[in-house]
Amino acid sequence: MGTAIKRAEEILEILQQACNRRELLILDTPFLRFESGFLALQEGELLAQATMSREDALYGLRTPELRIRFPHDLGFYEAPVKMLGLELTEGRRALRLSLPRLIQENDQRVAYRAERVGKVTVTYSTPRSEIHTAALVDISSTGARLLAERDLGPGMVEVSSTLQVSIPLATDIQINHGAKVRHLDTRRMGIEFIPPLPRSLAEPLSRWVFMRQEEEKERQARRLEIRDQRPATPDNALAPGGILLITEDPALAEAVGEPLERLRTVHVIPAGIQPLKEALASRPVLAILHLTELSLDRRRRYKAMADLLGTRVPTLFLGTGVEGSLLFELSSEWKAASALSWSPQRATFLERLAQGIIRKHTSGGESPLAPRED
Repeated sequence: MGTAIKRAEEILEILQQACNRRELLILDTPFLRFESGFLALQEGELLAQATMSREDALYGLRTPELRIRFPHDLGFYEAPVKMLGLELTEGRRALRLSLPRLIQENDQRVAYRAERVGKVTVTYSTPRSEIHTAALVDISSTGARLLAERDLGPGMVEVSSTLQVSIPLATDIQINHGAKVRHLDTRRMGIEFIPPLPRSLAEPLSRWVFMRQEEEKERQARRLEIRDQRPATPDNALAPGGILLITEDPALAEAVGEPLERLRTVHVIPAGIQPLKEALASRPVLAILHLTELSLDRRRRYKAMADLLGTRVPTLFLGTGVEGSLLFELSSEWKAASALSWSPQRATFLERLAQGIIRKHTSGGESPLAPRED
């Protein structure tokens, strides 16, 4: 990343320009990512499109690690923000976000390159006025790489040759421009747009590249979730690397089991210290603690289990019959990874949230911490 912008006036100007353009906005947390859009600046807050459900917004975005990313000029900006709430504006739901105190600007000297471009056929003319076609390999706001349909023999194209290229990238991005060959290898050639693309074309191209980057981040994150399936261990021990669901409610276990089983093996255990100690030996990747009827005695039991889980395994609080604000407060106080008020309509969101928590805590192939001997 490049420089940090800290002047309040400059930050407001950047955000106002993005609102005027109704710019694309990515809301990113350690566990979830949502595509949104700028709406307006209002009374010291930033309003953005609520493209998710009310519960997703209130609980999925209520994290101190919430960040926004958005394209700007020929690069992009990133900034930490806080989720403040929801309101109706222009007849639709809007997210209320805090104004960032700092915006990180990417180094605009670096032209970010999109490598997943789909099937795009490029037409180019050589200095001899010969017309050929090639496949687009990747592209940035300053140039591209092409794969010619046949070997580029001596005299056809050489390094420093000037070409005219036509790249039909998207409906609103049709590049017909001069280019210079910067490197050459049999059929592959790298070209630089000469002169630089006009802003009217460079900006939508940079935005297109930005979206390809975001999609690639999501693909890479999903790859981290692919793990070798290990066989169950003998003597009725739990299979390692699964999800612990700690609940006394069989109906809940059945309801949440289906979406979670698409991620990992789910082990349902009763709410108690000894069953939990034994289950932790399987090195689970996620523990889901079901909270309900928060009487004083139950709260003590839940607190003891949350303390036992500690840093051994990321924990998600799943509440039924518990007010959402109290559930979230307890998750923060007891250092859970996140919290969610359960309803059958929330199955898909539960799967996404669990997937995000597992993704964060197993990134890089690291295993959760082994349980301590108490």
